[in-house]
Amino acid sequence: MDHGDVILRFQDVTFHYDPRKPILKTVNFSVREHAKLTIMGQNGAGKSTIFKLITGALKPQEGTIHAKRGVSIGIAKQVIPPADLDKTVLEFFAGQFREKKYDLSRHIARVTDAVHVKAPHEKKLRAFSGGQKARLLLASALITEPDLLLLDEPTNNLDSQGIDHLTQFLIDYDKTCLVISHDANFLNCFTHGVLHLDGHTQTVTQYEGDYFDVVERIREQIEREQRQNARMEKDILDRKEKINFFSHKGGKMRKLASKMRKAAEEDEENKVEVRREEKTIPPFTIDATEYPKPLVMISSVTVMKDHEPRKKKVDMTVRRRHRLLVTGPNGIGKSSLLEAMAAGREKGAVIAEGVKVGYYRQDFSGLPADKTVYEILADEMEMSNQQKIYEVAARFLLPGDKVQTKVESLSEGQKGLLCFARFHLQKPTLLILDEPTNHINFRHLPVIAEAINAYEGGLILVSHDTEFVGRIEMHQELDLGAL
Repeated sequence: MDHGDVILRFQDVTFHYDPRKPILKTVNFSVREHAKLTIMGQNGAGKSTIFKLITGALKPQEGTIHAKRGVSIGIAKQVIPPADLDKTVLEFFAGQFREKKYDLSRHIARVTDAVHVKAPHEKKLRAFSGGQKARLLLASALITEPDLLLLDEPTNNLDSQGIDHLTQFLIDYDKTCLVISHDANFLNCFTHGVLHLDGHTQTVTQYEGDYFDVVERIREQIEREQRQNARMEKDILDRKEKINFFSHKGGKMRKLASKMRKAAEEDEENKVEVRREEKTIPPFTIDATEYPKPLVMISSVTVMKDHEPRKKKVDMTVRRRHRLLVTGPNGIGKSSLLEAMAAGREKGAVIAEGVKVGYYRQDFSGLPADKTVYEILADEMEMSNQQKIYEVAARFLLPGDKVQTKVESLSEGQKGLLCFARFHLQKPTLLILDEPTNHINFRHLPVIAEAINAYEGGLILVSHDTEFVGRIEMHQELDLGAL
């Protein structure tokens, strides 16, 4: 595809929250008009930070960020800010414009139709399902018809129909788009290239081509760099052995040793700083606390039909080693059912007294924002063990400098991994998982699926990720859309 002028350029950009822990170091890349690029990198590497730098929410310590004169920018964030949840649809979309829009209803109708969501103007955002909120976030980015569209994990909470619709929309979108996503199949459908953010070197490398091709090229380049360094390491060791031998000799031999020492030092400096392929969490287990009786009795559920709650009778029981998949379209009430069940508000779906519940909420509201990673994990232990906490955190890619970090400062992907670190320590009798693949790097998902599949407690799962669900042996399905 032919692209136009450069619409955005990062020139020698350096950014950090803490000078001792840089996020970006002397980063250079450019984005042309009509390009569709994905930003690729490990959880917590700084992908969302790049978006904040583009929008001006953050300023670099060094370097410059040039945007083409007059360019408009729209961003669809990962989650609706808590302060906006009690706004009505009308208030939320009005906030996207700098000036009052007298034909706002027409604009809302245009973008909500584009993302296939019904949004009564007086309905509060809090009342929408996770999938509907995801569509509203996308609609809020589109309503100003931006020249540069920034999408942060746009497929989270979307069902397969929603992802298909979004994919086609982006294929047809005739302006510039930057996307952060861990959904490889989604990205491969429409992107023209990749901006690869290396969390180890804090640099960005720009690639052209479809997503799968770029991922393979990055893997091959890492292997080449590793082989090059291995050869140089061997040469350096050989030189050092000769240096040790010659340096004990006299005259010319000692001078030769001095020259070889300088050459070895130059080789050390010239070694390629190998970009580390994104780390994958190692295998882990979720042990289950014993419970002899049925864990959950489900006699009825509440489903949403035409924006109205309706009670439907069912007859299901969840016991140890039993796995229930809850399905249905966005807005039918899946997340609401899990939340009401976990809170004890769903009279038709009662969790037995004494059952230890591990609940993964798709919005991470179960993780207190003002607590640190250390405090979250310590709460799950009968006796706090500092070494154990640091070991578990590191296993889930939350190294020492993150352990004393508050939850509010973690990336969404790191919050997801923290949830599984907590389950590892908690040993729940029942796992309730609401979209547990959201925000998490696709490299980790097979490991997480394996841990869930080996888990011997009861499981209630909501997930639109069919590949992930396919890795887990499910025993029963509750399709709310069919009731």
